[in-house]
Amino acid sequence: MPQTQQHLRTVFFVSDGTGITAETFGSAILNQFEFGQPLRHVRLPFISDMEKARQAVEQINQAADAEGKRPIVFSTLVHDEILWLIKTECRAMVLDMFGTFLQPLEMELGIKSHHRIGRFSDVGKSQEYKNRIEAINFTLAHDDGQSHTGLAQSDVILIGISRSGKTPTSLYLAMQHGLKVANYPLIPEDFERKQLPVALQPFKNKLFGLSIQPERLSEIRNERRPGSKYADLANCRYEVAEAEAMMRREGVKWLSTTSKSIEEIATNVLQLIQPERLEY
Repeated sequence: MPQTQQHLRTVFFVSDGTGITAETFGSAILNQFEFGQPLRHVRLPFISDMEKARQAVEQINQAADAEGKRPIVFSTLVHDEILWLIKTECRAMVLDMFGTFLQPLEMELGIKSHHRIGRFSDVGKSQEYKNRIEAINFTLAHDDGQSHTGLAQSDVILIGISRSGKTPTSLYLAMQHGLKVANYPLIPEDFERKQLPVALQPFKNKLFGLSIQPERLSEIRNERRPGSKYADLANCRYEVAEAEAMMRREGVKWLSTTSKSIEEIATNVLQLIQPERLEY
């Protein structure tokens, strides 16, 4: 398998499930290092039998040969025979994440872990999963003020001007935490009236505001509608100033999304609303 020389080395995330856990945890660890060149990330999910394991070994060893460096392998494999093959046959640094954490916990707690293959194997029977799907459906139906129906059932309502990060934050909270999130745009007509949209006024205790620096907002809007009044810097400054003034006036907590990731924004929202139920 030919490799480009534009990356430092390849990192594999190997799992008998989706590989999301391995990739999330592995990436968090790798982010602690400053690399001169980018790493190439490859997820190898559903390695659930020996034939697939041998194919994974071949792919990992091809990367080792092409790059002249040992690949790094983050594994969340639970099948002992498959894990042994990966550890012994791969010319790579293999980090067994389950072995590193589960075995010490088993000893400390005095109980055996499930060693379940695939995090989502019984997901159809899970009430938490059903709640999560319901939350996602609710959030999609209440994106960008599409519906006023059922706002009383929302866990939080995000408000802010267009392109301040409401939709991605709403979906993240629904998908990662099972929260029912509505989001609602603040528009020039609201600023002229000097009050929140009528539909939101009964739910002030559920509101959380998102803002953004005007310069960054103008850049984002110009990507969507270049040269428009919508993207004009002066207009962006006006909308940001009016939105922030309204949120202060109405007592709505808010933050600037300019330099924050979706995860950071969501964490701030969660700290405020302190939901009784957090699903992962």
